[in-house]
Amino acid sequence: MQSQAVVQTEHASKYLTQLCKHWAHKFEVSFDPVLGRIVLPLGVCTLTATPAVLQIDLDGAEDADMGRFEDVVADHVNRFAHREGELTFPWVRS
Repeated sequence: MQSQAVVQTEHASKYLTQLCKHWAHKFEVSFDPVLGRIVLPLGVCTLTATPAVLQIDLDGAEDADMGRFEDVVADHVNRFAHREGELTFPWVRS
Protein backbone atom coordinates (compact mmCIF):
# COMPACT_ATOMS: atom_id res chain seq x y z
CA MET A 1 0.00 0.00 0.00
CA GLN A 2 1.10 3.55 -0.66
CA SER A 3 0.34 6.85 1.03
CA GLN A 4 1.21 10.43 0.17
CA ALA A 5 1.05 13.75 2.00
CA VAL A 6 1.82 17.19 0.63
CA VAL A 7 2.77 19.36 3.60
CA GLN A 8 2.76 23.14 3.30
CA THR A 9 6.02 24.56 4.69
CA GLU A 10 8.72 26.98 3.63
CA HIS A 11 11.30 24.78 5.41
CA ALA A 12 10.82 21.58 3.40
CA SER A 13 14.48 21.08 2.54
CA LYS A 14 15.53 21.67 6.14
CA TYR A 15 13.06 19.08 7.48
CA LEU A 16 14.00 16.58 4.75
CA THR A 17 17.67 16.90 5.71
CA GLN A 18 16.99 16.68 9.44
CA LEU A 19 14.80 13.60 9.12
CA CYS A 20 17.31 11.81 6.89
CA LYS A 21 20.22 12.63 9.20
CA HIS A 22 18.18 11.56 12.23
CA TRP A 23 17.50 8.10 10.81
CA ALA A 24 20.85 7.62 9.03
CA HIS A 25 22.42 5.94 12.06
CA LYS A 26 19.76 3.18 12.05
CA PHE A 27 18.52 2.78 8.49
CA GLU A 28 19.62 2.95 4.86
CA VAL A 29 19.34 6.63 3.90
CA SER A 30 20.26 8.75 0.89
CA PHE A 31 19.49 12.43 0.46
CA ASP A 32 20.34 15.80 -0.98
CA PRO A 33 18.54 19.13 -0.35
CA VAL A 34 15.67 18.20 -2.72
CA LEU A 35 15.22 14.41 -2.51
CA GLY A 36 15.52 11.97 0.38
CA ARG A 37 14.96 8.23 0.67
CA ILE A 38 14.77 6.26 3.92
CA VAL A 39 14.36 2.48 4.07
CA LEU A 40 12.46 1.72 7.29
CA PRO A 41 11.10 -1.59 8.64
CA LEU A 42 7.58 -0.36 7.74
CA GLY A 43 8.60 0.48 4.15
CA VAL A 44 10.30 3.17 2.10
CA CYS A 45 9.81 6.87 2.78
CA THR A 46 10.62 9.24 -0.08
CA LEU A 47 10.76 12.98 0.60
CA THR A 48 10.69 15.70 -2.04
CA ALA A 49 11.28 19.33 -1.09
CA THR A 50 10.16 22.41 -3.02
CA PRO A 51 10.23 26.02 -1.81
CA ALA A 52 6.62 25.73 -0.56
CA VAL A 53 5.94 22.05 0.22
CA LEU A 54 7.40 18.82 1.54
CA GLN A 55 5.95 15.87 -0.33
CA ILE A 56 6.13 12.59 1.54
CA ASP A 57 5.57 9.30 -0.28
CA LEU A 58 5.33 6.11 1.74
CA ASP A 59 5.57 2.71 0.09
CA GLY A 60 4.55 0.28 2.80
CA ALA A 61 6.06 -3.14 3.27
CA GLU A 62 3.68 -6.03 2.56
CA ASP A 63 2.53 -6.31 6.18
CA ALA A 64 2.93 -2.63 7.14
CA ASP A 65 0.43 -0.85 9.37
CA MET A 66 0.06 2.26 7.18
CA GLY A 67 -1.57 4.29 9.94
CA ARG A 68 1.43 3.68 12.17
CA PHE A 69 3.85 4.41 9.29
CA GLU A 70 2.11 7.74 8.60
CA ASP A 71 2.10 8.63 12.31
CA VAL A 72 5.78 7.80 12.83
CA VAL A 73 6.90 9.97 9.90
CA ALA A 74 4.53 12.86 10.75
CA ASP A 75 5.56 12.82 14.43
CA HIS A 76 9.24 12.98 13.54
CA VAL A 77 8.79 15.83 11.04
CA ASN A 78 6.70 17.74 13.59
CA ARG A 79 9.52 17.43 16.15
CA PHE A 80 11.77 19.33 13.75
CA ALA A 81 9.02 21.84 12.94
CA HIS A 82 8.30 22.81 16.55
CA ARG A 83 9.15 26.48 15.92
CA GLU A 84 6.75 26.58 12.98
CA GLY A 85 3.92 24.93 14.88
CA GLU A 86 2.19 21.65 14.16
CA LEU A 87 2.17 20.82 10.46
CA THR A 88 -0.80 19.20 8.72
CA PHE A 89 -0.31 15.86 6.96
CA PRO A 90 -3.23 15.21 4.57
CA TRP A 91 -2.48 11.53 3.88
CA VAL A 92 -3.98 10.00 0.75
CA ARG A 93 -3.68 6.23 0.34
CA SER A 94 -3.64 4.27 -2.88
